[in-house]
Amino acid sequence: MKMQFFNMAVVCLMIPICVTHTAWSLGTQDVGAPYPKMFPLDQYLMSDRNSEIALARSAAPRSISQDAEVLVLARQGYETAAQGKNGFVCLVQRSWIAGTDEPDFWSPKVRAPICLNAPAVRSYLPIILKRTELIVSGQSKTDMVAAIASALDGKKLPPLEVGAMCYMMSKQGYLNDRDGHWHPHLMFFVPLTAPAGWGANLPDSPIIGAEDKEDRLTVFMIPIRQWSDGTVVEVGGQ
Repeated sequence: MKMQFFNMAVVCLMIPICVTHTAWSLGTQDVGAPYPKMFPLDQYLMSDRNSEIALARSAAPRSISQDAEVLVLARQGYETAAQGKNGFVCLVQRSWIAGTDEPDFWSPKVRAPICLNAPAVRSYLPIILKRTELIVSGQSKTDMVAAIASALDGKKLPPLEVGAMCYMMSKQGYLNDRDGHWHPHLMFFVPLTAPAGWGANLPDSPIIGAEDKEDRLTVFMIPIRQWSDGTVVEVGGQ
């Protein structure tokens, strides 16, 4: 999510968030859904640039995020708001990083902080940026999916690199209406593969996996017990 977003029982990212897609209905409008179409772009933007920078950095521990590059969303897409020096990039994902069938796909409330390592910056961040570019230019869900497929077929988007991963440990993020900020977690991006090969989604397995067929990758997510500020997740809670 991608930034998609999951709960512990059902894999259903937004991912981000972190963003990954598990079904692929491509209707131009989700009739009866809480967010049937895109809202005015202003509702997806954050008026305070410094607040967006701080929220983006909250995705990972300070030891990582303080030296990361930070992107913020503007009218034409993401732009650099702070230079980095450790190879990581932090940003706040918006709702369109979700699978196109997700009810929150057009939600202007979604704010999903994510901090990507260098392999993910080179090979996964381009998908986030491309999706965002298409959506803010007014493209429909169907057009966005077609454009991503064309870019992948034409090798205009790079293949995933070995070791691509990200941190999603923000206590302040809002992933979707179902899960709120959910749990802090790490995500690993690999070429499209069956989650069972990692033992994901099995009883008592700590790994959640989802095949993202729109972006042709699989995301593996590992929930952890600590937020980026060092506080511990309460047992049985968020």
